[in-house]
Amino acid sequence: MEVVIEMTLPRNARSAPLARRTLDASLSGLGVTGEIRADIALALGEACANVIRHANAGDEYEVHAHLDDRVCVVEVIDGGQCSADPSTWDRGGAPLGAEHGRGLQLIRAFTEELRIGPRPHAPGSVVHFEKSLIAS
Repeated sequence: MEVVIEMTLPRNARSAPLARRTLDASLSGLGVTGEIRADIALALGEACANVIRHANAGDEYEVHAHLDDRVCVVEVIDGGQCSADPSTWDRGGAPLGAEHGRGLQLIRAFTEELRIGPRPHAPGSVVHFEKSLIAS
């Protein structure tokens, strides 16, 4: 089975829970374990929070998810102008006691294939991550 989800969401704090619940319902319908679903929800929440907090322009952002029996591929896309090259966002990490700045570290820890880059053919950036749906 294959599921494709595409959402255009307002750039506000209420949109992240909606994105997480929508994706989680589809994952649950595919029979994905609670632990894997929790990892994906955490990663998606962090990616959405980054867009909501850091995108410099744009009132909306997009979440694209592609699910099949083996993998969940998620892209969180903003249309804002970035003050820095997205490929430099993940250099180092936040200090241990920092209140903010660990979102990308968390996404990397709970998923596979984290990539960050500019949005092709349009302003903005893309956070891409993948998570295996097969419990190890």
